[in-house]
Amino acid sequence: MGKGERATTTRGAREKIKQQQAAARAQERRRRVITYTAAGVLAVAALGAGIWYGASKSQPEEAAAGLAPVTVQSDGTVVMAKSGVEKPVLDVYEDFQCPACKEAERVSGQTIKNLAAEGKAKVVYHPITIFSQEPTRSNSLRAGNAARCIADGKQWMAFHNLLFQNQPSETAEGFTNSQLLEWGKEAGVTAPDFEQCVNSGKHVQAQQSYSEKIMDEQKLTHTPTLKLNGTEVDNAVVFSPSELRDAVTKAAK
Repeated sequence: MGKGERATTTRGAREKIKQQQAAARAQERRRRVITYTAAGVLAVAALGAGIWYGASKSQPEEAAAGLAPVTVQSDGTVVMAKSGVEKPVLDVYEDFQCPACKEAERVSGQTIKNLAAEGKAKVVYHPITIFSQEPTRSNSLRAGNAARCIADGKQWMAFHNLLFQNQPSETAEGFTNSQLLEWGKEAGVTAPDFEQCVNSGKHVQAQQSYSEKIMDEQKLTHTPTLKLNGTEVDNAVVFSPSELRDAVTKAAK
């Protein structure tokens, strides 16, 4: 794609964002409370507009020496932080089926990991299912369930990365159990009950319940959403590694 075409795409996306924001405000006035279904619809509308495309402003960072310790929590969240680091807290709300989340991971994912490895942030991943329609909803639930089947932090992170790398189309069934099991092997998952956990959908209900709870509590209408010490990070910053690093570094002072 040439520069002219890319600029046109960006302008078009920005106009669509404005339209979506106006529609969202009108919906808020009508309904006052965003339901789970509405949240999914808004997410799909935003994704269809390609809002992330023009927002990416800089190249991804190179990987640091290694990951900060990664700990899988009982509620399905995952903490990545060096020992003793409690602030600032960077919450990452993401859906494995969300194309914008895939792009955010590609562009800024390494920055997030590096910041944790440098002791500059406590990162908390919140894998959720924001979609309400098929096949995206079931795709996301299967992926979220499989991630919850992994208790080892390093293995979880490797699996997390593979899910985004192999994300299926929004219009087709994907994240099948057989695929998830294969990527589990690739990620080095050693849990003896991983296959049974994936095939039985052991954590599907927990994934769905947590998603509904956290979307309501945090008033989430789209993914990815990043919050720095509880304040939502501007979308343009999310997709700009340098700006994201600056924001987190300033919050750490």
